[in-house]
This record gives sequence, C-alpha cells and structure tokens, in this order.
Amino acid sequence: MTPAVLNGEASTSAAHTNGANGVHPLKKGTLDGFGTRAIHAGSEANEETGAVIPPISLSTTYKQNGIGKHKGFEYSRSGNPNRNAFETTLAALESGGAYALAFSSGSATTATVLQSLGPDAHIISVNDVYGGTFRYMTRVASENQGLETTFVDLENADDDTIRAAFRPNTKLIWIESPTNPTLRLIDIPRIVALARAAPSDPLVLVDNTFLSPFYSSPLLQGADIVMHSLTKYVNGHSDVVMGALVLPAHRAALADKLRFLQNAIGAVPSAYDCWLAQRGAKTLHLRMKAHGANALAVARALQRSPHVEEVIYPGLASHPRNELAYRSLSPHARAFVDRYVQEHGDAAGGFPYGGMISFRIRGGAREAETFLTSTRLFTLAESLGGVESLAELPAQMTHGSIPAAERAMLGIGDNLVRLSVGVEEVEDLIADVEQALEAAAAVSKNSSSA
Repeated sequence: MTPAVLNGEASTSAAHTNGANGVHPLKKGTLDGFGTRAIHAGSEANEETGAVIPPISLSTTYKQNGIGKHKGFEYSRSGNPNRNAFETTLAALESGGAYALAFSSGSATTATVLQSLGPDAHIISVNDVYGGTFRYMTRVASENQGLETTFVDLENADDDTIRAAFRPNTKLIWIESPTNPTLRLIDIPRIVALARAAPSDPLVLVDNTFLSPFYSSPLLQGADIVMHSLTKYVNGHSDVVMGALVLPAHRAALADKLRFLQNAIGAVPSAYDCWLAQRGAKTLHLRMKAHGANALAVARALQRSPHVEEVIYPGLASHPRNELAYRSLSPHARAFVDRYVQEHGDAAGGFPYGGMISFRIRGGAREAETFLTSTRLFTLAESLGGVESLAELPAQMTHGSIPAAERAMLGIGDNLVRLSVGVEEVEDLIADVEQALEAAAAVSKNSSSA
C-alpha cells in the first residue's frame, strides 16, 4: 500500500501474523485542509499506469514470489488495495485519527466493537440510540456474550447519576451526538472526563454518523473510537452499505485488536464499494456545507408554520443547546460556520449544523403519514445522508424495534417526523415542505369537522 499523510501524524504498528494486512505505516507530513485531505489522502496516482483515480482491484488473491513473500496483499478479506486506500482517506478525514477500519455495514461495525469487549462485559449507552444498535445490544450481544447495557440520558443526567451507572466491568460508553432521531446533544468532553475517572477506565465511542467528520471531530474531544455508518454522509449517494471505525495514534493496540477481528469475522466491504465510497468522500466538504445551509433554512420554515408543534435542529439560535452545538464543531466546520454567520448576520437565525431535522407535526400518526405521502422532493424512505432529501416516521420505521413504552419515554411519538435534507435547491425544498404541511392540516381539519 502506498503510504499517505494522515492528519499530519506518522504511526506504525506491527502487522498481524494471521493473514490480516495489519495497521499500515504512514509518512509524516504537514496537515492539509479538510477538503484537500478528502481529495488526496489515499488517492495517490497509480505507480504502474499513472492513473489519477485509483483503479478497482477485484482480485481475491495475490501472487507470492515465495512462501510469505508478497507485495503487501495475500487474500482480499485480509486486505485489498481499494479498501486500504479508502481506510487511508477515512483516517485522514476524521481529525485526530491515525487508523481506520472499513466494514461491510454499520451494523457489522457495531457487532465487531461489542464482540471485542469479550464475555460478560457491561457498557453504558445513551438512551436515545439508533434502533439497530439498541437491537444488537439488547437482543444479540446480551444473549450471545452476556453483555449488559445500562441506558442513560447522557444529555440531561448529572455527573453523579452517570457515575452511579459505572460498574467494575464497565468497558465502554456508547455515545451518539446528535442522537437519532431526537437530536439530543451530548457534551463529549464531560463524558470522557467521567470515563477517565472511573476505576474500570472504559473506552468512549462516539457514533459520528449524523454530523460526519466535517462538522464534528470527537477524537479531538477525547473519544477513543469514532464510528460511522458510511452508508450515510461519507458516501453520500445512497448506493453503498458500509461502516467504519477510526482511532487515534495512541490506540494502536486497540486498532490491532479490531483489525484482527475485522479479518477473522470477515465482515469486510467489497473493493467496488470501497471505490464508490472513496469517490463520494472526495466531495464530503462541499456536500456537508450545502446540507447544513439547506437544513437551517428548512428548519426556519418549519418554525414559521402553524402546523408544526416543535422543530429540533441544534443549529437554530432558539435551540436550548445551541451553544453546545457551536462548541462541538470541528475546527474546519467552525471556520465555515463563522464565515456563514458573518455573511448572513442575524437573518440566518442560527448556523448550519448538519443536514438532519426532526419535528413534531400538529396532530398524530394520520397527519404525519399525510405529510410524508404528500411531499414531492422528500422521498419517504429510511436511511439518510444522501444528496437527495428523505423523510420518515421513526416510531414505525427506523425505531420500530424499540418497545413502545421506551419510545414514548424518549419522545419518539407518532407525530415525530425525521428529515434528511439533501442538496437540492433550497427554495424547492421549502416549498415542498410547506405544501405537504398544508395537505396534512387539511386532513386534520376535515377529520375534526366530520
């Protein structure tokens, strides 16, 4: 594999002897800007042909010049030129990262992390966690490896409440920020400080899917592992299912352990998927700026509507944790946000903070369904983070696996709508949302007058 600069840090680690490709040595160099790293890290011109874009390597096995004498690749489950190149890109994009591992899905990524904890471990998780993660923790890991999970409101719980959740066998704290789908914000440095003071010294993992490496850099805030569902913003085109982990330089031993499991379990992405996702990542900085600006405008339009009870978008100036949202921005996102606010002034009503919005429509399930089936540009579908706008009803779709009583406690009701705001023309998106709200209001009015 061609060495590359990752966040200006050089790191080396001995390769596994089990056939895995190991953690790759990196060259030391200067730290380029986010967009420059997205385009160039892991995308060096091909040495044989001069091809500017990495070719797709579909071979499953590689010639050896002697037993154990090869050119860095043996078998594509253990290492593939496209996967290695993409992992280099990922480690460069996640500020503070030195090692990246790509998996065949976000769920496979979750499974690998939890399996690495061993039997009879205990973890603490934010209570408003993605439904698939909740399902794996409570119905798979709990049965197969005796994992116990304590779900805590990490946004609102005080320090003593969180400390009380720690046990002698607590090995991991699982954070989503913003959470899915209620967009709760977690003060990551606070949770990291509590973890470091705990006797069991648990790792801190942050699922950074919603903000992407552009808006948030959890490793710079002290996290040990950052997770992504690459299916979403990093790939950005709704044509790849993939996940990833990114770790800092001082977690080399953990990176080795996770790479061993990546190879042993075999939940690895295909060469073609890696090629597609690496291509998508090259425009991440451009897309995230557009997602954020569009989402802010749509959120403000929702605020103005009499048919909406509540708008949840941490970038809004009126959001109760808007200040924490600003503090959580990555250095490069903060520079973008500062310029945006300077250019738009108070009229902006806040600042771009990713492309995800949740809102509570006036009424219930009927009004929500009418809204979701009346949009023209927002497609009714699960997932998020693509260039196209999507909308869904979490209570019956992405979070249907969470028991109804727990959904109610978390505020995931039948009138909570989640929007993934795409990069279409913002005026068209606002018009689409407004006409769908009017359609939902008409249904509600007809129902009440009947």
